Amino acid sequence: MHSTNYYNTLIEIAEDCPVDAGQEPPLRGDKKSVANLQYEILTEGPYKYTSDDILFRVHAIRNDIPESDWPQEREKFFSKGQPCFRASPLTKRYGWGIHSNEEGKVALYGAETEGYEVLQQVATIDKKKAMRSSRK
Repeated sequence: MHSTNYYNTLIEIAEDCPVDAGQEPPLRGDKKSVANLQYEILTEGPYKYTSDDILFRVHAIRNDIPESDWPQEREKFFSKGQPCFRASPLTKRYGWGIHSNEEGKVALYGAETEGYEVLQQVATIDKKKAMRSSRK
């Protein structure tokens, strides 16, 4: 079983992120994007879910998987590797850092916030840059 969870880690915004402050992803059309769903889940429950919980929930919602099927579908979903939040549009495009606490539960921090700056300074928190959108 693969996992995308980090522990005691800050995923910092990408070097080539076009914004320097957290922005709510705009809604385009009538179907919510991955970024919209991730943003909603993270803002509704900071430190409530792990990365795995959120990424699977987004997959299930976008693919209309009934909640009763989630346990076996989750096992199928994580039977192969999945991109983590380092590849999320939130960290690459919309200016959000994602902090995972000691339990692996995650919360969103805008790059402009004092909370984000504080997390960047804490020596005991691992820092990982989000993936770049373009090649150098």
